[in-house]
Amino acid sequence: MPEVDLVFPRAFVEFPNPDDDTEVLRCDLTWLTSSFTCIFGQGCQGIYADAPDTGCCTLGAHFADGEDEERVTGFVAQLTPEQWQFHPGREVREEDWIDTDDDGERKTLAIIVDDQPACVFHNRADFHSGAGCALHGLALEQGRNPLETKPDVCWQLPIRRTFRDVELQDGTTYTEVSIGEYDRRGWGPGGHDLDWYCSGNTEAHVAVEPVYVTHEPELVALMGAAAYAELVRHCEAHLRSRSALALHPASHPSPHRQG
Repeated sequence: MPEVDLVFPRAFVEFPNPDDDTEVLRCDLTWLTSSFTCIFGQGCQGIYADAPDTGCCTLGAHFADGEDEERVTGFVAQLTPEQWQFHPGREVREEDWIDTDDDGERKTLAIIVDDQPACVFHNRADFHSGAGCALHGLALEQGRNPLETKPDVCWQLPIRRTFRDVELQDGTTYTEVSIGEYDRRGWGPGGHDLDWYCSGNTEAHVAVEPVYVTHEPELVALMGAAAYAELVRHCEAHLRSRSALALHPASHPSPHRQG
C-alpha cells in the first residue's frame, strides 16, 4: 500500500508531568495507539532504494550530546570481532567509529561495502550472525535492553521527543514535552527525499499490540515511569473511544494516502 499523507487528523492529550511541575506532556494518541512495529529484516525497504538491507542505519547516527556519546563509547569498547564485523582487530580508537558531518556534529561513522553505505556498526548479511546492529546484538547477549547500548536517536526512532517553552497570558511559563511520531519531517528537509520510510507505511503497521505497549521501555526512558503510567491510562481510554478521526491511517483503512 502507498505511504499515508503526512497531514491527517490526530488526537493529542496534555497532562502535567507527575515528577516535574514545570513540564507538561503533550502526547500524540493517534501515533501511540497505532499498530506500528519495526520490520527491519522483515520487509523493511530501507530509506534509500540502493541500500535496501540497511534499514535506517544508512547514514550513521548523530549523538544527542556528549553524555550520549560517552555512554555508547563504553559499550563500543566491549565489542569483539565475533560481535562486530568491522572491528579493527585491536583496541578500538575514536577514528574507527566516530565521524563529523559538514556542520561539525559528531556521529557514528558510515562506511561503504559492496556499494551499500551503512553505519559502521551495521553487520552485513554475510556476517556469521546475520545483518543487524552490533551494539543491539551486544545488548541482547548481555541481557540488556538495546536502549542502553545504542545512540539515543537509534533506540528512539520513530518516536520523537521535542521540547518547547510556553508562556501563558498571566506570564507563567512551562516546558512542553511532546511525544509523537518521527515522520519524514523529523529528518529535516532531506526527509522528503527518502525513498521509503516506515512510520507512515502500512507494511510496518502490523503489530498485535499498540506502540505505547510495545515501546514501553523507550517511553519510560523518555518520559519517566510516573508519566508513562498516566499515558497508559489516556491511551486505554482513547482506544475505548474508537473515534474514526483518532486512528492512524497507516494502521487502518483510510483515504488519506499518497499517490
